Amino acid sequence: MSEAERFSVPRWQSGQPAELRVLDVDVEGPVLSDEARRVAERIASKYPTRRSAMIPLLYLVQAEVGWVPRRGMREVADVLGLTTAEVEAVATFYTMLKLHPCGRYIVSICTNPSCALLGARRLYERARELLGESAERVSEDGLFTLEEEECLAACDQAPVVAVNFLFYDRVSEEQLESMIEEIRQGRPPAASRGGIPGELKDISRVLAGLGTDRAAEVEDG
Repeated sequence: MSEAERFSVPRWQSGQPAELRVLDVDVEGPVLSDEARRVAERIASKYPTRRSAMIPLLYLVQAEVGWVPRRGMREVADVLGLTTAEVEAVATFYTMLKLHPCGRYIVSICTNPSCALLGARRLYERARELLGESAERVSEDGLFTLEEEECLAACDQAPVVAVNFLFYDRVSEEQLESMIEEIRQGRPPAASRGGIPGELKDISRVLAGLGTDRAAEVEDG
């Protein structure tokens, strides 16, 4: 890659290079089923301006297929009466919207200074060893996607690891290994805050405003 090409590759706020953040693939056939389309219309009807429903509808797409393909963006644009470019501009900004096929659990490890100084870089390398290099897309078992995060805004609890957007504080290598093994066994451990992470599709339903059914279990109290 030439120097000019290197500087032309954008990095989104997650710190992921474009070749990891965005993938030039799509899906065949409708993303939103007839039922999901009715749900989309119901969500859009809650807003005085329909375009305000864009992010919930993108999460609805992610809840249907586990990521946000371009066809899903086109369908959201159709529901809202917008151009696909308007929807894509939003989808490429928010890193919780995944623009490539993902595993059922997104493991995000912050490597900004506070976390890095307390071992986060080694945590990330250890995660790659445990999950395999393909996990930066999807691990071979289909369970995991590994991401290097720019910041998780919990510097006083460094190093921080998130699983499907729930935070685990002051994570050691041993804790990381145990966490991954428990997820593989179908028993994700409780996060430091927010309960037990559900799978990405279920969490995306919650983020779409569709409640907690089929989503994260939440600890009592």
